[in-house]
Amino acid sequence: MTRAIILAAGQGTRLRPHTDDKPKCLVELCGRPLLHYQVETLQAAGVRDICVVTGYRADRIEADKDRLGYVTAHNPDYARTNMVASLMCAKDHMQGDVDVLVAYSDIVYRREIVDALLACPRPFATTVDLEWRALWSLRQEDPIEDAETLKFAGDGSIRELGKKPRSLADIEAQYMGLIKLAAGFAPSFVRGYTELDPRGPYDGKDRDNMYMTSYLQRRIDGGDALQGVPVRGGWLEVDTTEDLALYHRLREQGELAAIWSHG
Repeated sequence: MTRAIILAAGQGTRLRPHTDDKPKCLVELCGRPLLHYQVETLQAAGVRDICVVTGYRADRIEADKDRLGYVTAHNPDYARTNMVASLMCAKDHMQGDVDVLVAYSDIVYRREIVDALLACPRPFATTVDLEWRALWSLRQEDPIEDAETLKFAGDGSIRELGKKPRSLADIEAQYMGLIKLAAGFAPSFVRGYTELDPRGPYDGKDRDNMYMTSYLQRRIDGGDALQGVPVRGGWLEVDTTEDLALYHRLREQGELAAIWSHG
């Protein structure tokens, strides 16, 4: 059995004014909220136990939970914390005999990507896009401007991620924000975070504000093998108003389906 936890507590400031009255996950892409796409894709892949971590404008997410079929956990400190702290607000959902799939709330992806991640036999895994440059070249004039490093070890596990790249050679694939923690590994993932020094620093941040990639890197450096599950496109990140305008323009031109489509 697999449970999904979608991290949707953030304010989405780079998507204003679309997020003035709603959280980032409810911003509409091609006429539908991002969260609705994710929930439907997960359910189609057999993941029907879904928890959404709320924060900013939690009431908007709560309003849809019975109709869409998810439960919620809340991060009351969403304005001063980051991704990993939000995930820990759902730590009660990371116990027991259940695998956990963690997803950022500003991404949409094809079902095959979920299928590939669920099929990975390793206890700690994340999807990585080998063809990331096709999407990033549309989003940025310089593809490495907003990309992060990702380097593989010889066995397909990841040895580095989340740093600022100096060149394209530092980016062997792109981290997507979709992670699998097997049932036997998830409690250790939670415990390791609680044992960190709250003051840090972790890539310049304290524990409450550390990036997810910073924590993943600490797990790698501590001896955990993070398996990269390679995919080739099939997803979008909606992080800025420019992203949203780009995807709408591609849809009008009939070109969006070549990158991502739902259903």
